[in-house]
Amino acid sequence: MARIDYADPAGFSERTRELLSKNRNANIFRMLAHSPDHLEQYCRLGGAIRHKGELDPVVRELAITRTGILCEAPYEVVAHKRIGKNVGVTDEQNVAIENWQSASCFNEVQRAALAFTDEIVTLKRPTDATFRAIAAKLSPAALVELQLAVGFYVMTSRFLETFMIDMQQAEEII
Repeated sequence: MARIDYADPAGFSERTRELLSKNRNANIFRMLAHSPDHLEQYCRLGGAIRHKGELDPVVRELAITRTGILCEAPYEVVAHKRIGKNVGVTDEQNVAIENWQSASCFNEVQRAALAFTDEIVTLKRPTDATFRAIAAKLSPAALVELQLAVGFYVMTSRFLETFMIDMQQAEEII
């Protein structure tokens, strides 16, 4: 059960209702709706991370899911395993991602991105060797996008866990 009530839809502006509708009224967005201005900016940045740029969507979703795992945010993990499937993450990869280091289903770029993700989340920044490994495989733009995706979903995972946002049916979660 969430630590505070979700925002009351009775007081929502048209724009807030629109944003919630676009995001299937998922609980995370209902909680963010307590601050409509922040909800809107959160959606803008999240949309850019997920729908713009050149980072391969499979790499992005693997990194986001791994971030959720490391941040112990099950809502995020469930949501992004589903989103990942929609962009090409395999069932085998979704199962193996918790112990990706010993799995053979990830290619070289994915493995470098997962190592980069692990170190950003656990060490606060990647080691020089890990940074060089991923930088050799991605363009500067894709590298920036990967780091921003991990950072955004660290924040999102912490938000989910701080407010103890309730899980929803997988098809409802965005």
